[in-house]
Amino acid sequence: MNHTQHPASMDYVTVVNPAGKSPVVLVCEHASRFIPEVYTDLGLTGDALHSHAAWDPGALAVAQYMSERLNAPLVASNVSRLVYDCNRPLAAKDAIPDQSETITVPGNKGLTAAQRQDRATTFYEPFRKQLAKVIGAKAQPVIVTIHSFTPVYHGKRRQVEIGVLHDRDTRLADAMLQVAGQHMDALVLRNAPYGPDDGVTHTLKEHALPAGHLNVMLEIRNDLIQDTKTQSDMAEQIANWVSAALVQCQSGAVQEC
Repeated sequence: MNHTQHPASMDYVTVVNPAGKSPVVLVCEHASRFIPEVYTDLGLTGDALHSHAAWDPGALAVAQYMSERLNAPLVASNVSRLVYDCNRPLAAKDAIPDQSETITVPGNKGLTAAQRQDRATTFYEPFRKQLAKVIGAKAQPVIVTIHSFTPVYHGKRRQVEIGVLHDRDTRLADAMLQVAGQHMDALVLRNAPYGPDDGVTHTLKEHALPAGHLNVMLEIRNDLIQDTKTQSDMAEQIANWVSAALVQCQSGAVQEC
């Protein structure tokens, strides 16, 4: 397996609606299950290549619909998180996971520091730089990352339907949770099914917290967004929900905002 040669013409990050006027910048780090040919599917076959281990099913479609609804730019990774997880720093072991739930990833085992750095340089750095550029073009950007999660994890059913995740800056998350009942017909929980202790808030820590930008990470249970209609409907609800929460922040109705 060659770890260093990459198609020169491949674009590993996409910006949708770059001229969008909304202050919201949408992010979808796990948008794709694409694995470049050079990695020979990382030694995986069958269902593993289509599973939630490889990407966040439905997340990109929801983010794209939200981009239309909000007139907001969207930055999305075009490579599987098994190649490189763009929501992780290189120092994190699961930036290039060799195990994801019950799936072993042979092509990620035993990588050298140089091979890991090559993955970060090829896939993460273009994503990071493009996202920073889009955020930097906004006077008062609001970072909203869109993810999905599997209903059953390690054999246990997850009851939460939408997670509102945050790191140490809780402002937008607080506002969204305050108005959730008015906009979402779903079980909405804070920092579930993951939270900052799980290392999932890297994008927020890298691109929002240092400059004090409002930010939130949203996790949607993927059985709720399995087709075009449910994806579009979910995007409409969440877009309205985010908009209402931003009004709460701007009006001072939520003290922390």
